[in-house]
Amino acid sequence: MQIEKIKESDATILKIVGEIDLHGSPALRAELQECVAEKVPVLLVDFSGVEYIDSSGLATFIEYVRSGSAHQGKVALFGLKKKVRTIFDLVRLNELFILADSAEAARAALANK
Repeated sequence: MQIEKIKESDATILKIVGEIDLHGSPALRAELQECVAEKVPVLLVDFSGVEYIDSSGLATFIEYVRSGSAHQGKVALFGLKKKVRTIFDLVRLNELFILADSAEAARAALANK
C-alpha cells in the first residue's frame, strides 16, 4: 500500500493505492494520527486506487473519526470502487462516512454537513 499526502488550501488529501489490510493499516494509522496531530480541518481520502479493505482498515478509519472529532475535523472518502463501497455499505459505515464519487462531490457534501 502507498499513501500520498497532498495539502491544499481548503483540505488535505490522502491518495491511497493498494490494499488496506492488516499489513497496510499501521502505516495508514500513522498517517491519520499525524493528521489528528496537525488538526487537519478537512480530510479527503482518495480511494480510487484501493482494491480491497479489511476490518483492520475499517477500524483505522473509525479510529480517525473519533480522534478527529476532538478538533471538529471532517472527513470524506471518494472514488470507492464498487467492491470496496459494498464493504462500507454492508457494515453500515456509509452512515458514518461521507462516501462520494469525486473530490468535488466530497467537498460539496462536507460543505453541506
